[in-house]
Amino acid sequence: MNKYYLIFSLIISSLSAISQDVNVINGPVLGYAEMREAIIWLQLSDGASAYAVYDDLSTENIEEFRSETVSTSPSVANTLKLRFTEVEPGRKYGYNIYVNDKKQDFDFPLEFETEPLWDYRTEPPAFSFATGSCIYVNESEYDRPGRPYGGEYGIFEAIEKMEPDALLWLGDNTYLREADYFSRSGYLKRYTHSRAVPELQSLMAQANNFAIWDDHDFGPNDASGSWIHRDLALEVFKLFWPNPSFGYRDMPSTFSAFNYRDCDFVMMDNRFYRSEVNSEGEGQIFGKVQIDRMIDLLKQSRAPFKFVLSGGQLLNTAKVYENHSNYEAERAYIIKRIEEENIKNVVFLTGDRHHSEYSKLELSNGQTIYDFTVSPLTSSANTNVNEENDLQVEGSLIQERNFGIAKVSGPRKSRVLDFSFYDNKGNLLKSYSISE
Repeated sequence: MNKYYLIFSLIISSLSAISQDVNVINGPVLGYAEMREAIIWLQLSDGASAYAVYDDLSTENIEEFRSETVSTSPSVANTLKLRFTEVEPGRKYGYNIYVNDKKQDFDFPLEFETEPLWDYRTEPPAFSFATGSCIYVNESEYDRPGRPYGGEYGIFEAIEKMEPDALLWLGDNTYLREADYFSRSGYLKRYTHSRAVPELQSLMAQANNFAIWDDHDFGPNDASGSWIHRDLALEVFKLFWPNPSFGYRDMPSTFSAFNYRDCDFVMMDNRFYRSEVNSEGEGQIFGKVQIDRMIDLLKQSRAPFKFVLSGGQLLNTAKVYENHSNYEAERAYIIKRIEEENIKNVVFLTGDRHHSEYSKLELSNGQTIYDFTVSPLTSSANTNVNEENDLQVEGSLIQERNFGIAKVSGPRKSRVLDFSFYDNKGNLLKSYSISE
């Protein structure tokens, strides 16, 4: 009996030692950090359990808190999310991550700040966010032959140097390949590969991340809601992004919304309910249900600027590629609703196009709709844009890899949005200002 007990103990000890070698391979990615809760996303090298220990860096009194322990497995690509539930508004927290009780080491600080409780108390705080779309990460054995389509990943280091408070990812955050489309394993491997870019790790840990999708993180090029694996696509997107929410019970999607400081953000899903457009311009990208919910949220908002995130351009009048102008009736309905409800300072943040530009539409009631298109981050840029966008602000076209930085500042009732485009090295390209 003792002999068998010894063998059994050795086996258990060996298995325990093996499990202790599981480590964080991607992340942490900081999601929302609300006044009473924050969230991070992690990916481990294998199935294991993880938790975080955190404390308030804003006070000299050291009191440690611990997140719930969460287990993961290869069936979900060893991803997990940890929530910090013992936090207070306007505080800075530091944390450590433990995998199978082993503390993980990182080359960058693990810290976050919760949303401040400022309303009715102080002037609204200034804040900034970085934004962009189209992240192609090369993998030669699965890429198209010829010149690599992706590159210059140092753009993420340039963004990090700007120290944005938040990161808004505008779709095509990964590029599914032909080998990935038709299997769950393919989706999981592609998302994992794109998330592993070394230049992304520190950036995504330091700022709050919010993401929408477009065709390439949904399925094949230009895929619509008829894509046979749309439910799989949604499942994997939810596994890899710590967004505040995902759709409604009666409207599964990536649709979400959140408040950041004194501004409101609506995150549109331009894939799940998309249909092909017919010759009369009929069809849908968002669908009426989603549009009406967007309008309701914008109507309720008291924010000086109301941002709407979408994977494709709304205002561009050129009927090319997947522009909303191809869907005439739906585009007209969106603009009509914004005008009828007299919603002020609606700013669309859009991607997809492999070039950047700034468009704006002045409405008959004196309000203006704005559309900042930011693309691409690491995918190849279109250096030969030849289309007629009647609403493009003259001189705003950018035909190289770039990113956007938005800064909101100023006292209540007199807030200013400064939006700047930068090249992949962090050099200023264009800058625009909108007053409340």
